[in-house]
Amino acid sequence: MENNALYDKYIKEVSPALMKKFEYKSAMEVPKIDKIVLNIGLGEAVANPKVLDEAVAELTQITGLKPVVTKAKKSIANYKLREGMPIGAKVTLRGEKMYDFLYKLVNLTLPRVRDFRGVSTSAFDGRGNYTLGIKEQIIFPEINYDKVNKLRGMDVVIVTTAKTNEEAKELLTEMGMPFRKQGGQH
Repeated sequence: MENNALYDKYIKEVSPALMKKFEYKSAMEVPKIDKIVLNIGLGEAVANPKVLDEAVAELTQITGLKPVVTKAKKSIANYKLREGMPIGAKVTLRGEKMYDFLYKLVNLTLPRVRDFRGVSTSAFDGRGNYTLGIKEQIIFPEINYDKVNKLRGMDVVIVTTAKTNEEAKELLTEMGMPFRKQGGQH
């Protein structure tokens, strides 16, 4: 991995801090980020396939990678949905692109959110993964607001090797994820 500020930070600061806090016996036990998956679900693609092209283009701009189109796993008659119909797009980031994306997310993208008070601390799944729901793709600096004809949300799933929510949260906190402060009414 070439000079990536966030990866360097993981090696030099995050990993030693986690080793100390959780008393791991070996550096191999320290949780790390495995991959980041960006996923846009597009129910409306059933009626309007063009929205899928737009979502694919936007995910490409945000990540620099070509998304895969996700297809319906089963038919749902009420939604006029047939198995195999394209209903979304996703991109999986690993390695350098993953660290670049996370760095931009934490330092550029999230601070652009109006009235941003931090990300939820309750979106861990118990197996070390964290899902960040993004309401509008326009918070990404790569997206040209004037060219967007529909606001679209997406999920950003950060998959880690952590075994517990606590370890995963500590890992992401150390990596700079701006979690909402606990306490007070929400």
